[in-house]
Amino acid sequence: MSSIYLINPKFQRLLQPTISFLYKSKVTPNQVTIFTTLFSITFGLYFIYAGKESWWMMPIVLLVRIALNAIDGMMAKQYQIQSLLGAYLTEMGDMISDFFLYLPFAFEFPWIMAIMLLLSLMSEVAGVLAHTFHAERRYDGPMGKSDRAFCLGSLGFLMSFDLISPLWATIIFTLISCLLCLTIFFRVRNAITR
Repeated sequence: MSSIYLINPKFQRLLQPTISFLYKSKVTPNQVTIFTTLFSITFGLYFIYAGKESWWMMPIVLLVRIALNAIDGMMAKQYQIQSLLGAYLTEMGDMISDFFLYLPFAFEFPWIMAIMLLLSLMSEVAGVLAHTFHAERRYDGPMGKSDRAFCLGSLGFLMSFDLISPLWATIIFTLISCLLCLTIFFRVRNAITR
């Protein structure tokens, strides 16, 4: 299935100078991962406190989060400093970040966001569990981490300026939830058949 994840190679090339700088500055991938998680928690709580008027910043915050997310993994692989602790921090940090960054929407759309948050976590677990079958971590779409960031960042921006009605926002959240169900299906199927 198609996903924004497929454009990652071009995005990763743009991050290469930052990765080199951080490595030379003795910053470790685990430190980047922890910073990313704290960054996400901070802005998630800020968006709740400041209210919908602050959500125009969501696309920027989510883009920074995705960039930081790519940096820690690329740095670990490129300089061969991967660790089991790093893997745990990355996967758990991703789930915590998703929860806090998308939590502000739950105050406007409690039921559909409860479902969507649950499905988001399940999709990440489905990707990680591929290792149980001696397969690679699954990143299949159509609603992977980058796709969610794009959709919810755009929705946050539109809602901040009242450019989308609650009805249409609910419809889009419902569609995202359906695509998350497909994502879970593809990740499980591809993990056990490849």
